[in-house]
Formats: sequence, structure tokens, C-alpha cells
Amino acid sequence: MPQSAEHKKIRELLEKISNKRARIVIEHILENGFVTTEHLEKHYGYNHPPRAARDVREFGIPLETFRVKDSAGRTIAAYRFGDLNKIHQGKLEGRQTFPKQFRDELYAQSGGKCSICNGTFEQRYLQVDHRVPYEVAGDTQSELNLTDFMLVCGSCNRAKSWSCEHCANWQNDKSPQVCLKCYWASPENYVHVALREIRRTDILWDESEVELYEKLKTSAVQNQFPIPEYVKKVIEKHLGKTKGG
Repeated sequence: MPQSAEHKKIRELLEKISNKRARIVIEHILENGFVTTEHLEKHYGYNHPPRAARDVREFGIPLETFRVKDSAGRTIAAYRFGDLNKIHQGKLEGRQTFPKQFRDELYAQSGGKCSICNGTFEQRYLQVDHRVPYEVAGDTQSELNLTDFMLVCGSCNRAKSWSCEHCANWQNDKSPQVCLKCYWASPENYVHVALREIRRTDILWDESEVELYEKLKTSAVQNQFPIPEYVKKVIEKHLGKTKGG
């Protein structure tokens, strides 16, 4: 497809997209051929550039990620249009919106906790997230089902986004069943983390627990271990004693 025809097709699709971040990414690529994470962060003020690129993908427009050098000579990510024959027309209206009642029910069901780190947050700080990434399954159901969604804090949502975007299933196969067996979809019962056979625990020490964390940190420093490694050793020692009677 000639470049002019590609641009015409994208501009026609652009008229159907109201999301500001997605429009900025698309328009920048149309004018410059690609956009870097440096441009998205420094010129447009997006502190999480992959989220802006993800907005475009959520509208069914394929983007390719490649590597370039930034102004300081460091390697960073950049985005350009992928195969436009793979545009998903059914996603052009973007993600569905969530009614307040649905958000309230999800918040009550979660006990006000992030599904990943189990930290307690006010409702405004928790984001409704598809268990199976939107880019994999889209909004396939006509009715909202609480079991298909989870609440996550901003930090965990960014971590999930990065992990999912670097997963081969997200990039190629797009199997919802594979996603459902992943930590990021089912942290309470999973068999892999982005197709890697590893186990992960995200722990948040909240308010009254901060003192306990500081004691743990002090002990870790005294024993010359990074905190995650020290936590493993404490657990191993505890479970070993329990197992031995």
C-alpha cells in the first residue's frame, strides 16, 4: 500500500477517535514516521509513554516497537505503524466505559484493595482493569461481569502493562486462556508470569505496618542482603523450622 494511501486510511480512522493521547501519538507518527518515548515524555508530558502507545493499540491500530537512541545517546523505545491490514475495526470506539454502580460493586467486592499488591486505597486511586488485556480479548461481552475485571493501583497497573506488552502471547498468539493462567490476570492462582515459569509476590506495607518494614530493612542491611533476597531467606528459615517440627 503506497504511503499516501496509508496516511489517508489512518486519517479517516483518526476522525473516529476522541482519545487525546491516542490522537497525539497517531498524528505525530503521521508527521514524523515514528514517535519515541522521549518525545512522549518531554514534549507531550506523558510520564508513562507505553500507556500512550497502548491507547493507540486499544483502538485496533497496530504499532511496532523498535529501538532508537535518545538525545543523550541512550537506547529507548520508539513506535511506528505496523501492518495496517491488521487494523481491528471493531475496536475503533475504544474501551468501554464503566458505570459508577459497576465500579462501586467491584470496589466493595475487593474490600478496597489492589488485586496485585493487596494494598488498601481509596476508590479514586484504583483503576478498573481487564483481567485479560483489552489488546488480547477486547470487550467481547455485551454485559459487564465482575469476574472479568480487577481493581489495581497505578503502580501495579504500570507494572502489568510493561510485563504484558513484552509477553509473546500479547504480541503474537493473543490467547485469552493463556492470559487467564498468568499472574497478572489471576494473582491468587496462576502458573506463569508472562509465560515465564516464575512466582511473584508483591507486598505493600501500609501505615501501621511501616514500622515492621523498617525493622525488616534494618535487619536486611545489617546482614548485607537486598530486601527481596532477605525476605526469601527469612521465609525459608521459618518454613524450614516449621517443617522440622
